[in-house]
Amino acid sequence: MKPPRPQLRGRDYNRAMHDVVVYSRSGCHLCDIVKQTLTQLQGEADFQWREVDIDGDPELRHKYNDEVPVIFINGRKAFKYRLDARRFLRALAR
Repeated sequence: MKPPRPQLRGRDYNRAMHDVVVYSRSGCHLCDIVKQTLTQLQGEADFQWREVDIDGDPELRHKYNDEVPVIFINGRKAFKYRLDARRFLRALAR
C-alpha cells in the first residue's frame, strides 16, 4: 500500500524548475513588458527563462514574425502577445 500523498498547498508548483522561452525581437514593446513580468515573477515560482531573438534565425522569423512575443513553457506554446501573471503561475502548476 502506498503512503498518502501530501496535501498540496499554495506554492507547490515550485517543485520542479520550469523552462520558459520568450521568442521576441528588438524594438518590440510587448516583448519588453513580458520580460519585465517574468523578471518580477521569478521570486514566486521556480522557473528559468531565456530570450530568443527571432530575427537571428530565418526559420523562427518566418514562424513567429506576426506573433511576438511568444512564450513557451517546458517546450509547449503557452502565450503570445501578452502574459498574464496569474495565468502564467497557473500554467506552471499543471
